[in-house]
Amino acid sequence: MESRASPDLAQTYAAAIEWWREAGVDMDYAEEPAPWLPDPESETATPAPKVERKVAAPVIPAKPRIGGDPASWPASLEEFAAWWLAEPSLAPGGTRIAPGGSAKAELMVVVPMPEADDTGTLLAGPHGKLVANMLRAMQIAPDAAYLASALPAHLPHADWSGLQAEGMGAVLAHHIQLAAPRRLLVLGNDILPLLGLEKRRGVHQVPLSGTAMELLSSLAPDNLLANAKARASLWRRWLEWTENT
Repeated sequence: MESRASPDLAQTYAAAIEWWREAGVDMDYAEEPAPWLPDPESETATPAPKVERKVAAPVIPAKPRIGGDPASWPASLEEFAAWWLAEPSLAPGGTRIAPGGSAKAELMVVVPMPEADDTGTLLAGPHGKLVANMLRAMQIAPDAAYLASALPAHLPHADWSGLQAEGMGAVLAHHIQLAAPRRLLVLGNDILPLLGLEKRRGVHQVPLSGTAMELLSSLAPDNLLANAKARASLWRRWLEWTENT
């Protein structure tokens, strides 16, 4: 019997490859590539810790308070008029109009804002004519009245809630204290929350620093012009308010 030598490893490997080739399989397929011979270092290396990157929230600068530092506010009514026209935070734009009159007036009248066509004088249009007629009926001379506005410029779509939150009420209260009138008439319900009061017509006790003052409130001039009943109501309230004082 003829003896045959056992094939060596190389021959065995070549025969296996040839067998698979004849069977039509000459490639290795997988969904993900994977090395057949693992890297020795990867078996022992410690995976790097996952670092979470935190994105800092954007810093939104606080909106400056209207009027700035109260410690720097004007100490007299004369200084206030110039500051009213120049302080940047008081109005975003528009033509500013100074208040008119002297301190310790018989009556201080506060309206929401200058009229649309005011240029050099506050209340130079129909609203001013209404106020002048009211003063005449009240027997108050024009030079015995102090006319002021809650806002320096005409702002038809004023954000009164925002103005209150940003400190416009403190500026108005300071203005009233400097004017120190005998009586105070506020024409415009939107003005009242600036002073910490409810939006209602009638007599209010307005809290001021170190003192208190009564005021009479009614509708804004444009609403009074359009509403005869509101004008009559204001007149009755005025008579009741001033009857004993």
